Amino acid sequence: MTSYNIGFVGTGSDPENPDETGFAMAYRHAKAYQEHPDCRLEACADIVPENAEAFSDTFEIADDEVYEDYEKMLTEAEPDIVSVCVPPAIHADIVLGCIRSGVPDAVHCEKPMADTWDDCRQMVEEAAETGIQLTFNHQRRFGEPFLKAKELLDDGAIGELQRVEFTAANVFDYGSHSFDLCNYFNDEAEPEWVIGQIDYSEQNILFGAHNENQAVVHWQYENGVHGFAATGQGTETELVDCHNRLVGTDGVIEIGVGFCGDHRGPTLRVKRNGSAGWETIETEEDIHGQKDIAGFGKGQVVHDRAIANVVGGLDGEEPSVLSGENALRSTGLIFGCWESARRRGRVEFPLDIDDNPLDAMVETGEMNPTSAKK
Repeated sequence: MTSYNIGFVGTGSDPENPDETGFAMAYRHAKAYQEHPDCRLEACADIVPENAEAFSDTFEIADDEVYEDYEKMLTEAEPDIVSVCVPPAIHADIVLGCIRSGVPDAVHCEKPMADTWDDCRQMVEEAAETGIQLTFNHQRRFGEPFLKAKELLDDGAIGELQRVEFTAANVFDYGSHSFDLCNYFNDEAEPEWVIGQIDYSEQNILFGAHNENQAVVHWQYENGVHGFAATGQGTETELVDCHNRLVGTDGVIEIGVGFCGDHRGPTLRVKRNGSAGWETIETEEDIHGQKDIAGFGKGQVVHDRAIANVVGGLDGEEPSVLSGENALRSTGLIFGCWESARRRGRVEFPLDIDDNPLDAMVETGEMNPTSAKK
């Protein structure tokens, strides 16, 4: 097997105190690379020197491999894999900079992909043209509850899949995971159309990007499977009331019951047609990959599996399921939902837009959120 030197762009601040500016995901990535025997943490770059220095101290990166300028890091350190952990608005600039440099063999970027549809497409297109492996960190795919749910589905526990559903706080930041999981359960089928409505009356900016307060989304895939999502908080999410639901011809699977509401139910359960009730499926991990199910905290184990999948793709194993193409499919549903709200009508795929419809509606005053309540 090949050995790989790893570089990081955007180390973030103290990972123990995350806020709306970021979760210091580079620390998650780095711990996962450390678990892989063929990876060496080589270099890091951050425009805030003290952040990069703290990161390098934590992971024992040499002082002369700590940079403010990521382009200088690429030139001098020549990493084989670059993890990009900056805010979404500058994902595309840095990912494209890495691709065009010709230095790394792979770029692994945090989600959401980018804040415009054109940037999302361009990253995937240029990576494909140059042969660089581009992946995005939709690590939820590797969580035990989701893997077990897919196994149940593939084994015919609920018959043929008819509908995928989810609830989340929003469709962009957290919902990027949720749409990705819907596509995973539906074997990466292409979406055919989407129709959505959103409320954005109160300012909701996460990691520098606008997120709606509430949304209702309905979409259909080319294979006939339908999707439905309700976003928001508390009672706004009770229509779905679980992280993901799979509806089949012969039953229902639910994952993360009560995810956004005031109560928490089983992590995974199935109800088969003709059965007396729900059957709870035991899992050691919660929906975030943490083994303390009651805590619903953020676990490291799914990041370890995600990074192993990224490295495995470079090693000539199966192509990474975190591919840019898969990420583009789920991100298209996000921008398609917002575009439907802008058009007040159904949107067909492929999308024929370049911008970010929610940003555009805020700029024109069509959406006029007030400042967040204190």
